[in-house]
Amino acid sequence: MFKAWLFGVAILFVIAEFSIWLKQFILPLPIYLLAGAFLAIASNYEKGLIALFRKEDTLTSDPLTQTAILIDRAKALQGQQEVASLPEVD
Repeated sequence: MFKAWLFGVAILFVIAEFSIWLKQFILPLPIYLLAGAFLAIASNYEKGLIALFRKEDTLTSDPLTQTAILIDRAKALQGQQEVASLPEVD
């Protein structure tokens, strides 16, 4: 019984001292900024990092519009490749 009482008092002492230390602990501003940036990235993770750099007009939920945009981009890329592969005429 005495061991359980001693253990309980020790645990309460550790918790009390830890709470006093925690109240006096202040994090510097850069850590708050990094934590905020991490939370922003984590909360928007499912959108992906590419969505941050895309224009708003290409972000649409309509599948037909998305397909049309992809086809236009593929044609533009194919046209650029054909122009780059043409031989130069002297």
